[in-house]
Amino acid sequence: MDIAPYVESLRRDLNAAAAPGGPEVARAAELLSGSIDAAARLALLDALAQAADEVTTKLSAASVELRLRGREPELVVTEHLPQPPAPPTPPVPPAPPGATATSPDAGGDVTRITLRLPEGLKDAVERSAAGEGISVNAWLVRAIASAVAGAPPSPPGGWTTPPGRGRRHISGYGRA
Repeated sequence: MDIAPYVESLRRDLNAAAAPGGPEVARAAELLSGSIDAAARLALLDALAQAADEVTTKLSAASVELRLRGREPELVVTEHLPQPPAPPTPPVPPAPPGATATSPDAGGDVTRITLRLPEGLKDAVERSAAGEGISVNAWLVRAIASAVAGAPPSPPGGWTTPPGRGRRHISGYGRA
């Protein structure tokens, strides 16, 4: 979507409104219209993002996202295919008294969030998850659970830090 015509229309309207004020007012309007480009683009992008969010809340089987390609916004509609019903899961036996949940998925409701990542980081997460044979979601849940628990993230490729040694020394194995 090209928003340049809207910004240009705003410039023309500002210059036309200032013309009856004389040459000094017209010059001031011309100077203002030159600097209004960034502010107008940002305001239009905010309006488009809010519109996409509102439309998404009204759709049950699709979502609308606002993406930027260079300086131009693009509205992308993603249809969500209905998922077949999941087979019933057997009930989980209750935890013994005094036990605490240590698994990231133990207890509690599951909540959906939207996470925006730089493309390179997303690719790295997908590679890491595929290398471990798990889904991206499971990989992210594990990484977040480790971070929240205060545990350092697992080093790549099975590297470990031997007991009694600083983090600068790495032992492990390599593949050729």
